[in-house]
Amino acid sequence: MARVLLFGRLADQAGWRDRSVEAGDLSALRAALAAEDAGLGEALAAPGVQVAVDKVLVRGEASLAAGAEVAFLPPMSGG
Repeated sequence: MARVLLFGRLADQAGWRDRSVEAGDLSALRAALAAEDAGLGEALAAPGVQVAVDKVLVRGEASLAAGAEVAFLPPMSGG
């Protein structure tokens, strides 16, 4: 099981911030989340959304060890 963390507008859209999901890699994790909520799946795939696995930013595919923490980070803006 991976611990999935959502931040900002992603958490607002999903209605949750922290949950466990069974997945062996990022593709399977994204597919599982999209199967539950197609809108969230699209939001997670949007340009600018970053992914961190165990607090390290990753691009592309990554394997997930048991107990991995996966954070989806929306684009940041400021003023």
